[in-house]
Amino acid sequence: MLEIDVNKVGFIIAKAREFETKEVGMGEDSGVAHTEEDIQDEEFQENLIAHGDEDSDDSTYEELKSWIEAFNDEDQCQVVALTWIGRGDFTADDWDEALRIATEEHNDRTAEYLLGMPLLPDYLEEGLSLFNLTYDE
Repeated sequence: MLEIDVNKVGFIIAKAREFETKEVGMGEDSGVAHTEEDIQDEEFQENLIAHGDEDSDDSTYEELKSWIEAFNDEDQCQVVALTWIGRGDFTADDWDEALRIATEEHNDRTAEYLLGMPLLPDYLEEGLSLFNLTYDE
């Protein structure tokens, strides 16, 4: 069963949403105009995801990355397993299997792996929901 403090997961969800908002905030809100051609260009999208807009502050990303890196290995593996369950790779009944695989595949790039998922906060919320858990917002 999930042992990580759900409020730690809630913090990841909140910060990941904040980071998504900064990255996706193209056009009027961000003050940066991108053309349709830019948005359809795969290299442009990869660069935007990797670095965000030049005018945007990536401190949220760095804060969240540092925070996840500070988790012990067990908590990192639980977040990965919960993400996989929320994404539908496993069911809540498969928790032990998801956690076992997350533990086997654990490495020092867990934060980057998680933050590279565009729907990370949605996956985590869904994962918590499947366990009937909520967090303080």
